[in-house]
Amino acid sequence: MSVKVLLPNAFQKHTNNVREISSTATNLSELVTEIEGRFPALRQHLRNEDGQIRRFINFYVNEEDIRFLGNEKYSFKEGDEVLVIPSIAGGCV
Repeated sequence: MSVKVLLPNAFQKHTNNVREISSTATNLSELVTEIEGRFPALRQHLRNEDGQIRRFINFYVNEEDIRFLGNEKYSFKEGDEVLVIPSIAGGCV
């Protein structure tokens, strides 16, 4: 089984400009662990000090927020497309 994972531009300096990977992860926890294994510099951006996935990192499966699909309980299916999106805040005063 394989899923396509699309990584954001903001992460590319930590992935040697890799934008897309193929993964055999079956769920979100496995996927994050696999991404960290391939790109160790991303760990600090994906997980907090307690090892939990950071709140501002969003995952979409086939354009649907994974939180509405069961979050870490969701089982990836063959051909799923997973998009990793870090929330970005800011503006000017």
